[in-house]
Amino acid sequence: MFVLQFISKFLKVLRSGESPGLIAGGFTMGFLIGLSPFLTLQNVLILFIAILTKINLASLFFAIFIFSFVAFVFDPVFHNLGYYLLAQLDSLYPTWTTIFNMPVAPFTRFNNTVVMGSLLCGLLLAFPVYLFSRSGIVRYRENWAPKFENSKFVKAVKGSTLFKWYIRVRDLEW
Repeated sequence: MFVLQFISKFLKVLRSGESPGLIAGGFTMGFLIGLSPFLTLQNVLILFIAILTKINLASLFFAIFIFSFVAFVFDPVFHNLGYYLLAQLDSLYPTWTTIFNMPVAPFTRFNNTVVMGSLLCGLLLAFPVYLFSRSGIVRYRENWAPKFENSKFVKAVKGSTLFKWYIRVRDLEW
C-alpha cells in the first residue's frame, strides 16, 4: 500500500502546476543521493540544500527511493571506477592524501571505492538527468496526462464503489 501511495503522490506532483524545473531539480538531487551509500557528508549536504531551496521534495524522495535500488545493480561498476581513481592513478595520490588528512574527510567516506565511483557517476550524469526529467515532465503534462485521465481504466477505477469508499475514508478528519 505504501508504494502505491508513493507513486500516487508523485503522479499528483507531475500533474500539479509546479514548475517542471523545480520537480526535475528535486529528481536530480534525489538521483545523486540515491546512487551512493546514504550516510555520507555529501548526501547530507545535498539533502540540506534541497530542504533550503524550493525544489520539489516529493520528487526528491521518489528519486532516492528509485535510485537506491538501481544503485545496487551498478555497485560493481561504481567499485571498479572508484578503485581505479583511488588505487590505480598514481598522479592522484597527493590529492587523496591531502583530502584524507582533513578533519571532515572521514564523514565523506571518499576512501570507499563505491562512494567515490557513485559520486563521480552521479556528478557526470546529473545534468543529463535534469534535462531528461524536465523534458519528460513537460511531455507527460502535454501528451500523456490527458490520455491517462480519459482512459477507460481510470474512468472504471474512479467510478467503482471501492474507490468512492476510499475517497470518503481518506477525506475524513481525524
